[in-house]
Amino acid sequence: MPEVTALIRHNTTLLLREPGPLLSRMILPLAFLLTLRPLYTAAQGTAGGTTQAVLGALITFSLLAMSIVGASVLNERVWHTWNRLRATALRPAELLAGKGIPVLGALLAQQAVVLVFGILVFGMPVAAPALLVISLLAWTLLLLALGATLGVFASSYSALSADYDIGGLLLSSLGGALVPITAMPSWLATIAPISPGYWAVTALRGAVQGDAAAAWRGSGVLLGFAVAAALLAGWRISRGWGRSAKL
Repeated sequence: MPEVTALIRHNTTLLLREPGPLLSRMILPLAFLLTLRPLYTAAQGTAGGTTQAVLGALITFSLLAMSIVGASVLNERVWHTWNRLRATALRPAELLAGKGIPVLGALLAQQAVVLVFGILVFGMPVAAPALLVISLLAWTLLLLALGATLGVFASSYSALSADYDIGGLLLSSLGGALVPITAMPSWLATIAPISPGYWAVTALRGAVQGDAAAAWRGSGVLLGFAVAAALLAGWRISRGWGRSAKL
């Protein structure tokens, strides 16, 4: 509908005017790869270590990129423009789409940079490119939903920053993005599946290695998490979110 299209266009313009956060999320994972890949390859061999380093950088820094989604949502409260959006009679799902679609492109671009770098510079093999695209889409939709949820529950930018910093590193570490599950203490390995990061590793590694069952299973769980987070964000919006926020 025209209102959603206008909202998408407006938020795309805002995103392009302030590209700093996105650029940092593109540059930092490349620095991570260059500096820490030798450590991974020494422990797991060239192929296994390269895959671990690339996927670890992609998952960790794309989780941190939830800040772009959350800030896009929280801005409406800080700028006191939320009530104006509500006056357009857009439904919660349409509001989230208008805020989220521009960021979807940004998150996919960030992950594409990391993957292309890993493939072209370090020679990471990809056995099932189509499955990799599907897994990335499932993961990105989850990031959008989680970021929006953080944005509608955060009371200030500092609270939002704490949420995505702590939450992002916790989810990626617990999920096996930075340290393989097999190297974790047994109790951590047992609870790892509660983290979406675990299923992102499962889906992406399955696609890279040609394990279709793992890729589909991981993608399905990620989509389940995404639906739950989106419903929670929509519920919060429908309950009158947006009355106040602090700088």
